[in-house]
Amino acid sequence: MRAIVQRVSNASVTVDNEVVSKIAHGLMVLVGIGSGPHAYLTTLLRLTLRVFSDPANPQNMWKANVKDIDGDILCVSQFTLLANTSKGNKPDFHNAMASEPSRQLYSRFLEVLRNSYQAEKIQDGVFGAMMSINLTNEGPVTFTLDTRKFEYVDAPNSDKKVGKKGGKVDIRPASKGEEGLTPS
Repeated sequence: MRAIVQRVSNASVTVDNEVVSKIAHGLMVLVGIGSGPHAYLTTLLRLTLRVFSDPANPQNMWKANVKDIDGDILCVSQFTLLANTSKGNKPDFHNAMASEPSRQLYSRFLEVLRNSYQAEKIQDGVFGAMMSINLTNEGPVTFTLDTRKFEYVDAPNSDKKVGKKGGKVDIRPASKGEEGLTPS
């Protein structure tokens, strides 16, 4: 699963020339659900990601999360985040989960997100629809969160990477102790 998280001063989703969701200050989250294991899905529920200024002292950046500022969150399902563009000019979407299981998992993701924050602060687009997204990225501040974090940097035939201080670091995901979500 992959997500693009943007700090926004506002964002909205329009379908067929009708605004279906809009938020004020907060986070715009584009969510792509892959066909692999989802043991780390909860890593995308990082409401504690500090991407805002301290409300008491706006000069102190990276001090507050979306809950601290009482911000809104707009989530949009976007399977194109899972595209493989390494071969030729045509994107390959085989890494994206099939539509119906993805719909179920995305719904569960929103449910958990709403239960962990204020349900009225969580908005979303229309799953599977052609949507127009309008946003004002504040900063700009944009992060990529990926449950397959090391897919991009993992050397062939290696489960180890060199850490900051030169030591080996195991980058394989643990199979125990991680809370995951499954489609209901």
